[in-house]
Amino acid sequence: MSRPAALSAAAAAAAAALVAVLLLLRSEDAGPGAGSSMAESEALPNLRENFRKQNKSVFILGASGETGRVLLKEILEQNLFSKVTLIGRRKLVFDEEAYKNVNQEVVDFEKLDDYASAFQGHDVGFCCLGTTRKKAGAEGFVRVDRDYVLKSAELAKAGGCKHFNLLSSKGADKSSNFLYTQVKGEVEARVEELKFDRYSIFRPGVLLCDRQESRPGEWLVRKFFGSLPESWASGLSVPVTTVVRAMLNNAVRPSDQKKELLDNKAIHELGKADGSLRP
Repeated sequence: MSRPAALSAAAAAAAAALVAVLLLLRSEDAGPGAGSSMAESEALPNLRENFRKQNKSVFILGASGETGRVLLKEILEQNLFSKVTLIGRRKLVFDEEAYKNVNQEVVDFEKLDDYASAFQGHDVGFCCLGTTRKKAGAEGFVRVDRDYVLKSAELAKAGGCKHFNLLSSKGADKSSNFLYTQVKGEVEARVEELKFDRYSIFRPGVLLCDRQESRPGEWLVRKFFGSLPESWASGLSVPVTTVVRAMLNNAVRPSDQKKELLDNKAIHELGKADGSLRP
């Protein structure tokens, strides 16, 4: 195939992929979500302060990924927890002074039962684990996004975790014909069976960020959404920083719900409630 023909074929494939993404995301009903009110926005500083006084501990799974990295940074800036622990397959290196008290537990996800102690004594857990089919293959994707996540949740529950937060995806459905959304939906349901005191699921659309890891396909998608009207873009995508702030704003507000499902709209509302209210 000639170079022009190859480029045309690649462009056509990319366009088809974008159309498929749009159709998939637009087909999902918005749902009630768990948005925020103006009163909640105004109360956030007080909620954060009350939360700090409880001296809770937290663990993060997937801190080397884009969402986990931003989540860790935001947790430290807001100083919400008395103890912060990262659980991952390798130790991360941080140069900034703010990270000096972050604890790190290095585990082998293929032998997680041997590292049960890493999951003990945490009040809150955030799971941002995930890979791609392109990077790990279909079997590897299922292994990470379902098996690793579920086993980690089981150990966290056994270790005393009260509030488990799961980063999932818009369109998650265990009955889906698409492997990605099917696996996300399956792990959501199986974690729910563990019966955490509080279980929060976040289903963002396309995550907008500048990854340290190069993913050309995602770069194209981000550029595409960047060209859409804001009303369309916000319905189908969300900045990683907004997701992270929604996670933390949700964590500090009391709830008597056993399960919370925050869709893309709710994530936008709760994440934007932060703004200038950061203490």
